[in-house]
Amino acid sequence: MHDDASVEGADSVFRRVYARSADPEASIPGGDLVELVRSELRRVAADPARSLDELTREAADWSAATAERFEAIDEAACRDNRRLAVRRAALGWAPLGVASGAWLQWMTSPGNADAMLPLRALALYASDIGVGRPGAARGGVYLDLLRHIHASEYAVPLARLAGDTRIADSAFRLPAVLLLMSRRPDDFRPEIVGADLCLRAVGFPPPLAIARAEIRADWSAIDYSCAGNGGAPATQQCRVIADALIQDGPESKGSVYAGFGWALATLRETVESLHADVTASLDPGYAMAELMGLRAREASVYHGQVMLEDRPLSAWLRDCRGDPRPFLAVLARSRLIKPGNSATSPLVTGMIGERGPMFRIFSPDDLAVIRRWIDALPSSSPVAAGAVTVPAAATHAVGQHRLAPLSGLLAAEPPPGPCPTDTRGAYHLLMSRAGGPALDNWSLRYVRGWLARSRYGVDRRTGPLPPHWTTEGLRPWLQAQHDRHSNEFEASADAPPPSREAVIDDAIQTAPLTLIDGSWLQGFTDYELAPSEIGFSLFATYWDELGNGEPRLNHPLIYREVLHEMGVDLPPTSSLEFARWPGFRNESFELPVYWLCIGRYPRTFLPELLGLNLAMELSGVGGAYRRARVALREYGFSTRFVDIHNTIDNVATGHSAWAADAVDTFMSALPDSSGPSSRPEVWERVRTGYRSLSPPAGPLARWAGRRASRTRQRSGTTRVTVAERGDA
Repeated sequence: MHDDASVEGADSVFRRVYARSADPEASIPGGDLVELVRSELRRVAADPARSLDELTREAADWSAATAERFEAIDEAACRDNRRLAVRRAALGWAPLGVASGAWLQWMTSPGNADAMLPLRALALYASDIGVGRPGAARGGVYLDLLRHIHASEYAVPLARLAGDTRIADSAFRLPAVLLLMSRRPDDFRPEIVGADLCLRAVGFPPPLAIARAEIRADWSAIDYSCAGNGGAPATQQCRVIADALIQDGPESKGSVYAGFGWALATLRETVESLHADVTASLDPGYAMAELMGLRAREASVYHGQVMLEDRPLSAWLRDCRGDPRPFLAVLARSRLIKPGNSATSPLVTGMIGERGPMFRIFSPDDLAVIRRWIDALPSSSPVAAGAVTVPAAATHAVGQHRLAPLSGLLAAEPPPGPCPTDTRGAYHLLMSRAGGPALDNWSLRYVRGWLARSRYGVDRRTGPLPPHWTTEGLRPWLQAQHDRHSNEFEASADAPPPSREAVIDDAIQTAPLTLIDGSWLQGFTDYELAPSEIGFSLFATYWDELGNGEPRLNHPLIYREVLHEMGVDLPPTSSLEFARWPGFRNESFELPVYWLCIGRYPRTFLPELLGLNLAMELSGVGGAYRRARVALREYGFSTRFVDIHNTIDNVATGHSAWAADAVDTFMSALPDSSGPSSRPEVWERVRTGYRSLSPPAGPLARWAGRRASRTRQRSGTTRVTVAERGDA
C-alpha cells in the first residue's frame, strides 16, 4: 500500500519537493530551509569515531543482506506474482533510480570551476550521465527498465513522476531531499558527497535483486558503484572526494558523516517499507484493496442509485478511502462476483466490459488486479474470502513530520537577497549557482536587455546566419564560415602583430570572460538536459572547457598560466577582489555577466543559448586563434590556450560542429508553420542569440537594451536600476 497516504496522500511534501527541485531554473531559498534540512541530517549522522571504511562496509553489508531478502520473494512467488512483484519493486525505487546521480548536477559553478574537488565531482557526474552519449545516463537506463515492464507512463519529465500514485510517498523522501540539496551546493557540498558515498557503497539497488533474474537490462549502469565510462570504480572516485573534505576540518567531516548517516538511515526505512509492500502485494486482496483506496474518491461521486446489501454503492466507496476491507467483503458476496472465476463474473463481463456502463473506467493494469483478486477468491466461502488483510500504514520514522515544513518554506515569499548595483557586483554574485529573487530578477532583466540590444537593426537579410533554417542543416554553412575565417587570416598574414603591451592588455581585459569559460552552458549540467538529444553535446562542451575533470587541461587554469608569464597574477575568480580589481575596465564585465546570467536559464532562453554557443565555438576557429598565436609567439608567451581551442573547436568533429548539430536537432523538431513556436519565429531567436556574442554597440542599440531591461517581466518585482554606464 502507499504507506504515507494517511498522512498527506499523493501530494505529499516529498513529492512537491521532488517536482520543484527537478526544475533547473527553480529558485530554492536558503535561510530556514537550509537549517531545517541540515538539522535533520545531523540528527542521524554517522558516528564520527568510525572510519569511512567501516561505514562503507556497513552500507555494503546491509545492501547484500537486503538483496537476499528480495531474492527470497522472487523464489517464493509464482510466475504471475513474480512479474507483479518486479513491477512494484522497480516502481518503488523509481524516484531514486531515474534521478541516479542528479544530486551532483551543480557541484561545479563559475566560481569554482578551476578547483580540484569540484572538478573531481564533475568527473564522477560525467560518468553518471554518460558524457558524450545521448540517453546514456544511469537514470536513462532505469527509464528503459521501466519501459520494459510497461511502467514508464509518468516517468518523463522527472517532475511528472511525483504524480504517479502507484509509488508510495516514502519513496520520494531520499531523492527529494538530495535534489533539494543539489540546488544549494554551497550550503550542502559535504553532505551531498557523504550521501553519494553511501549510495556508491550500497551499489546495486537491493529491491532490484528481485528483477535481475527476470529481466535483461544494463544492470552495471544501474549499479551505483560501477563507473559509467570504464574508469576507476565510482565508489573509489567518491571516496577520494570525501577524504579530501574530511581533511578540511571537523565541521566538514561532520557534514560528510551527516550526509552518509542520513542517507543510510533513510534507505533502510524506505527499503524496509518497500519490502513489506512487495511481500504483501503477492496477496491479490492487498492489491485490490489498494486499488479501491486509490479510486474511491472519484468513484464515490457516482453510483448513488446502486445498492449493495441495502446501502448505496457510493457510501461503500466513500468508506474505502479509510478502510476498503468492508467493501471488498460485500463485493465478494455480491452477484457481481463469481469467486474463483473472473471470466464469468458479471463485474468483468458486464459492468467493466466493452458494452458495460464502466467501460474504460479502469486501466489494463487495474483490470488485471481485479481479475487476479476474483480468481483468488475461494468459491467455498465467499464471505470469508472478502475479508482480506490490509497492512496498517507504516510509521514515518525518518523525518516525515520533521521535514513537513519544507513545503511551506518553498511556497513562502523568500527574502529578496542581495541585488547587484553594477556589472562588477553582479559578476561576483553570479559566481555561485544559488541566488535570491533580487539576483534572479536582475539577471532576467539583464538578459532581456542584452537580447533586445542584439536584435536592434536586425532583419532576415543581415547577420552571418542564414535568413532561414532549412532541413539541409548548418554543416555546409559552417564549412563556408570556416573558409571565410581562414581566407581573412591569410589575407592579413603579413600584417605586423600588435605591441607587447597591447597583447598583455587584451589578455587582462579578456580574463573576466576567459576565466569563466563555458559558463553560458552551466545550465546544461542539469540532470535532464545533460544527456538529452540537444543537451548531450552542450554538456560535453562544458566538460571539455573545464578540462574533463583534469586540472592540467582546465581552460581557466591554462589561461592563468599565460597571465602569469605576462607578470599578471589575479585574485581568485570567485572573490570580490577579482571583480573590483582596478586593472579591469568596467566594460570588460559586460559580456561575461551576460554569459553568467543567460546560463542560469537553459529552458527559458534555449534558442538564444544555442545561437550564442554556435557563435562562441566558431568565433576563433581558423582565424582569430591563429592570429592570437602569432602575437603570443612573437613575445615568447605560451600559445597553449589558443592552440587547444583551435583544435577542439574544429568544424568537423569539434565544438563548433557539435554546436551546429545541436541547433539542427532543435530546429528539426519544430513545426514549419507560423506562430511563436514555429521554425521561422524560433529561428529568429537563434539568430539573435548568435548575434548576442557581439551585439551592436551604438547608442540606439544600447538604448533599446536599457529600455527592455527596465520593463517589468514579472508581477511584483521591484525595478532594478542599472547604475553603471554601458550596461545593456
